[in-house]
Order: sequence, then structure tokens, then C-alpha cells
Amino acid sequence: MLLRPVKILPRLFAQLHKMPGFDQFRIYYNHTIHPELMRMERLRIRLLRLFLLSAAVLSIILFLGLQSGELTIVLALAIPVVFYLGFLGFRTRKFIKTFKPRVVKLILDFISESPNIGALDYSPEGYLPRDLFFQSMLFSGNAPVYLGEDLIYGKVGEMDFQLCELRVQDFSPVDNRLIPVFGGIFLHAVFPEETSGQVLIWPRNQRKHLIRTIRDFVLEGGQNSDHEILNPAFRDVLMTYATRTTHVAGIMSEPMQDAIVHYRQISQNDIYLSFIEQDIYIAITEHKDILEPFIFRSNVSFELVRSYYQDIRFLLEIIEDFDRTH
Repeated sequence: MLLRPVKILPRLFAQLHKMPGFDQFRIYYNHTIHPELMRMERLRIRLLRLFLLSAAVLSIILFLGLQSGELTIVLALAIPVVFYLGFLGFRTRKFIKTFKPRVVKLILDFISESPNIGALDYSPEGYLPRDLFFQSMLFSGNAPVYLGEDLIYGKVGEMDFQLCELRVQDFSPVDNRLIPVFGGIFLHAVFPEETSGQVLIWPRNQRKHLIRTIRDFVLEGGQNSDHEILNPAFRDVLMTYATRTTHVAGIMSEPMQDAIVHYRQISQNDIYLSFIEQDIYIAITEHKDILEPFIFRSNVSFELVRSYYQDIRFLLEIIEDFDRTH
């Protein structure tokens, strides 16, 4: 069957800070996430104190060694210093690797309580495969650098989905240096029944970086379909291409166009979408490391977890409305 119109309720995205569950999420943060952040904060402070104390002790040891003028003494002192620096590095990496999974799992526990969303599984080291990334037709190239983490997967209604954080780089055709292709959250979901049609939506401000990608789709039978988009703000920030037999307006309803435009205005993140037969692909750029903890400043911040929650919730709301109206 052809992809049917998607009727995302405008109220879901009218204002992200009023999205369903936000007030409850704030309460949940205060009662559940904040105490965990405080526990991690105590670990961070102990680690920071260890850094400062270690720096002072090592400086004194090295100073005394150099004052002695004996090279053998300096070398003898350097050996334990190197091992100790390695130990500090290990403690730091352990803190970083522990922080994010703990926070993400708490966020997912909260989202799982939402109607129509089942239990969500999480794999800190997992990520979507390279082939699936390029099957979206949103990006092209070879991606010699393809790094992923934080795989989240589950079911929204009858639709299976999986998402993860990706960092993708490719060689520049100009000077052969590595340049970013995509960095952010990438989602793949599957319709539970057969559909037909192909629609690709790219950020207009990235057009110069997408010339090859757009050309490839045009060679496959795609064409510019901006004229089927009735929302002028959507046309200003996003380009729409589709195969000739695809009814774009039946897929990108006006409420959905409004929702995407408003989300982009709030988050300042670029959004990529593609509908390839039964498969949905959504990519949201994030220019900063997502939920990566600081070492030299506090991580106890509602804003730190709110943006991640909003990104995940935004993606799942889209999938949920597709599930309701497919």
C-alpha cells in the first residue's frame, strides 16, 4: 500500500518544554536522576582531589629528583610516575564509562512508562551497522571512520525501532582529509505491513555537502518535490525529494511539518528523514558529545539530561504517531 498521511498532533510539539510527560519527567529527575547525579558527583570530586594531590606530590618528587642532579634517580622516579599516571587515566575512563549508562538507563526507565511504548533495551557499546546507515539514502560515501555507541532498541506500538549515537567521517574530495559526514542520533524503524514510496528530506543549509547524495537519488528516479510542501518555513529549512509515484503530501502532513520546524527552531539541530518503502530513517545532528560527563566541573544539571530526553522523546513520538496512523 502507499504510505498514508501522518497526523502528528500539533500539541505534542507546540512547545517542547510542554511535551507530554515533561512535568512528570522533572519530578522524576528530582527524585531519581538527581540523587544518582549526586552520587556520581561525589565520585568526580574524589577523582578531582586525587588529581590535585597527585599533581602536587609528583611535582615535589620530580623537583627533588632534578635538584639531586642524578640522572639515575630521575629515571628511577619516572617509572612509578608513569605507572601512576596510567592509573589516574584508568580511573578517569572508568568514571566516564560509568556515568552515561547510569543516566541513560534511568531516562529509558521513565520513557518506558509511557503508553504505547514497551520496555526499552540499552547496549552502551552497541550501534547500528554501516550498511543500514547508507540504506537510508540520506548520506553517501565510504565512511572510513564510523563510530557508534549507546544502542537503544524496543517497540513503539507495533513498530520495531533502534537508535544510537553515531560519528561518521569521510575523506574530502578536495584535499583528501577526513571531514564530518554526520554526528548525532540515528534512528531506524520498520512499518509492520508493506508500503511503497520513497521520500528523502535534507537540511537546506547542508546542500553544498549533499550534492553527491542528491545526485545519486535523482539517478535512482528521485526528483525535487518542494512544491508539495505547503509549509513555507519547512521549505526554507528543508529540501524534499521523492520518487515520481510518491504522494509527498500524503506522508508529510501539515501538522508534522509544523512539528519538525518547531523542533529545529528550539534545538538548532539539523534533521534528516527518509521513508524507503517500509523503512523509516531519522537523523538528528548533535555537535556536542551527548551526555559526556565533565571532570573539572559539576555534572549535576537538569539541562544536561533534558536535551537528551527531548531528542529521544521527539523521535519516539514520530514513530508512535506513524504506528497509530499507518
